[in-house]
Amino acid sequence: MRVSETRTPITPKPGGPISTASAAELSPPKRVLVVGAGAVGSLLGALLGSAGYDVTLVRIFETDSERPLVLIRADGTRITIPVHRVAHTTDAPTPDLILVAVKMPALREALAPTLRWPEVPTLTVENGVGAEEIAAEVRPAAPMLAGSLTAPARLVSEDEVQQMGRGGLALAAANDAAAPLVRGLLDDFGRAGLRVAQTPAAASMKWSKLLANLIANATGAILDMDAETIYRDPRLYEVERRQLFEAIAVMAGQGLRPVALPGAPIPWLVRGIRLPAWFGRPIMARVVGGARAGKSPSLRLHVQSAPPDGPSVEPTEVAWMNGAVARAGERAGVATPVNALLAALVDEVAADPQRRAWFRGHPERLLAELTGKQ
Repeated sequence: MRVSETRTPITPKPGGPISTASAAELSPPKRVLVVGAGAVGSLLGALLGSAGYDVTLVRIFETDSERPLVLIRADGTRITIPVHRVAHTTDAPTPDLILVAVKMPALREALAPTLRWPEVPTLTVENGVGAEEIAAEVRPAAPMLAGSLTAPARLVSEDEVQQMGRGGLALAAANDAAAPLVRGLLDDFGRAGLRVAQTPAAASMKWSKLLANLIANATGAILDMDAETIYRDPRLYEVERRQLFEAIAVMAGQGLRPVALPGAPIPWLVRGIRLPAWFGRPIMARVVGGARAGKSPSLRLHVQSAPPDGPSVEPTEVAWMNGAVARAGERAGVATPVNALLAALVDEVAADPQRRAWFRGHPERLLAELTGKQ
């Protein structure tokens, strides 16, 4: 049964014809399996549920249940979505789509149980670059879709997920088998109220999203500072510009160009960061200060979640962000000293509480590290 805001099915009159709307309501729903039902996975699963999908969420820290999920839209309206919750991927019914929204360090392990359905289309929406390559290695027979979500999300509770900003979702086919699926899936997300766009190349889309992800992310994690404060500091703004210039040069070295994403005009970001610093910094500070609907960048959130006197429980995703820029730069012959150092320092502060305390709120110490490596 298709899902509507009221969850009430349309029933044809006895002996009468079934209208087009009624036939749609009576058609079997598509099944989506969401592996990694944190904020992003829960949001995308709930949106598909509101568009008529039968949704199963894999939440390894919950017991199996049929508790619904409340979707809080960006305008504050709420809708209750029936979902199935399972603790193990192997307990889920056979899906028509596998949506993977785990942290990058856990991606390969999370994909392994999905091999019981080797040819089911798979959508990866992870931050950074490299998710599609990992998924292709683990699931070589599956049509592979790449997604970039620009709408901030948060779990209000285990039973409520909130879309925090307007943003949207860009999709691209990561292999030829997925090309026929992109438009239909975008239409489904669009019917759910999400801004959507199709991009012709997965690599350009993911690297463009990476440019947005880099903003005040590593520096914010190292210094425990918010994006607007970082961009208003002329010294830190120069660090931000340099890391982005390196990433843009690495993209060019791979033959990639920045593309616009829903709610994220990446080519304008590139133009803004290229303005003379005295002119561009106040503009960019206002822009980044209002981005992400007040939510801190992912690396800062990760470091903040570490125990005060111990290392972070899980590895960070910086290896697929600044680290990915450094590795791709090495292959392309592009120097990336700022990204390489930021990647190393994020992992250091995540692992070492003393190192974390040393950098917290002290930009001059980060600047000294950068100077010493050059």
